[in-house]
Amino acid sequence: MSTDDAGDRTGREMTPADPQTPTSTPGPRVAVRRPQRADARRNFDALVDAAREVFARDGAAASLEQIARRAGVNIATLYRNFPTRQDLFETVYLDEVEALARAAADLHDQEPWEALAAWLRQFVRYATTKKAIFDALNHQDPMFVAARQLIHDAGRPLLQRAQDAGQARGDATFDDVLFLIRGISGADYVEEAQRERVLAMALDGVRARG
Repeated sequence: MSTDDAGDRTGREMTPADPQTPTSTPGPRVAVRRPQRADARRNFDALVDAAREVFARDGAAASLEQIARRAGVNIATLYRNFPTRQDLFETVYLDEVEALARAAADLHDQEPWEALAAWLRQFVRYATTKKAIFDALNHQDPMFVAARQLIHDAGRPLLQRAQDAGQARGDATFDDVLFLIRGISGADYVEEAQRERVLAMALDGVRARG
């Protein structure tokens, strides 16, 4: 067994990565617990942020030592929080999903189109992270299934509100919009400005004419 796979998942309580998920349905759960002490929480959050960036850049095989260095901690701290590489994959993925759910709640007071467009821009970041670790996720795991449902529960009302206001095309389903945004997120762009132009064109396709 490699050091990346060290640790035993058996017997660890299944707990949410962040208990503040803004949904009335049970949220997705992973096998690691977010620490209670403030300094330990800072290390945990720094590792998740660093892993998101490194995985997005280097893929799922990225060096865990590099992630620890980027987070400003030693490798022992990484393994103390995430005994296996899979734990880190799942926590990074769920962190992005919960951020999408929180964003949907935070955008409620904005104009319908601005709220939808802002949420879809955040969805691009989620899709980029998911692409990097997609093959490492167990798509049949209840956590993954619950996460997918949480995304739909968060984003679908934003589309509906924009449609009710006549600001998003009425024939678009939420799945249509996700397919569109997910498709452009997976491309290899020459530069970030190109990604922004393509995203703007996609949003124009979702917006109601006139």
